[in-house]
Amino acid sequence: MRHFVTAVGAAALALALAACGSTSETPASGGGSTAAAGGKVGIDFPRADSDFWNSYNKYVPEMGKELGVDLMPPTNSQNDIAKLVANTQALVSQGAKAIVMAPQDTGAIASTLQSLDQKKIPVVSVDTRPDTGKVYMVVRADNRAYGQKACEFLGEKLGGKGKVVELMGALSSVNGRDRAEAFRECMKTKFPGITVFEEPTEWDGTKAASMLQTRLEQNPDIKGIYMHAGGVHLAPTLQVLKAKNLLVPPTDPKHIFVVSNDGIPQEFAAIRDGQIDATVSQPADLYAKYALFYAKAAVEGKTFQPGPTDHDSNIIQLPNGLEDQLPAPLVTKDNVDDPSLWGNQVK
Repeated sequence: MRHFVTAVGAAALALALAACGSTSETPASGGGSTAAAGGKVGIDFPRADSDFWNSYNKYVPEMGKELGVDLMPPTNSQNDIAKLVANTQALVSQGAKAIVMAPQDTGAIASTLQSLDQKKIPVVSVDTRPDTGKVYMVVRADNRAYGQKACEFLGEKLGGKGKVVELMGALSSVNGRDRAEAFRECMKTKFPGITVFEEPTEWDGTKAASMLQTRLEQNPDIKGIYMHAGGVHLAPTLQVLKAKNLLVPPTDPKHIFVVSNDGIPQEFAAIRDGQIDATVSQPADLYAKYALFYAKAAVEGKTFQPGPTDHDSNIIQLPNGLEDQLPAPLVTKDNVDDPSLWGNQVK
């Protein structure tokens, strides 16, 4: 991954990127910068009960040091929108010039975003795209592609027929909605012979286990599982399958094909062991890196335009800002040992 130049080289970078067709980077237009020239970056961690988010949380200080970000001590909203609002207010009162957050309820954060916009404090949203309210940049992967990839993988493994349980996230989150809608549309269009049981788990592993166990009792012929988040769904899913003597290799007729989302080391280990079959690697390392990169750029008064970037992603225009859609590859037994995958780099 390329190192980014400092603010001194911003103009040269803008010219170079524009010349090669990548996203351009230019100083903010108007009478002055969109924010103070440099300053503290406040960050709120969304939760600490997920292996994925715990990895992201560990990457943040590493990337902050690498990029030279003046990073404030992080807060943690523990999947509680009220705590996120309170934490944001505290960070602002302590001098934050930009805020990095990952609102798990993407509808309830609107008034806070409006308040930050009025204070001229730019916001970078990680992994989740706020429904309304101005954002400087959203850093996430294409979550509809997650659902599409999972659908195609299971559809092919099941030969276009059978029953599948979908352990969904929270539908109050754009990520849960994107993954669910894409999976549903793909199944109806490409694999109409597959029956899908949709189970909204609210990103809760205990709920996922209970729902999966009930579905397996009612439908012992289930042959596929799609987990929206391995970080919270993997362990309970494996526990339920083991208890029912269904945690068997892919060569066994009783094997249930499982595809997940996240790309955590535990999923990779489960793929190697033949317990699950695939996952979409959501880049926790790049989420941390580019969230802080854009937050630093925001306080330095830089702006970006839609288009391809120099880091294999694409910036798209949103009604309320921009989104940098980072790559998220499908991982199977064929590429699970790829050293470039962040899940193979965690110590």
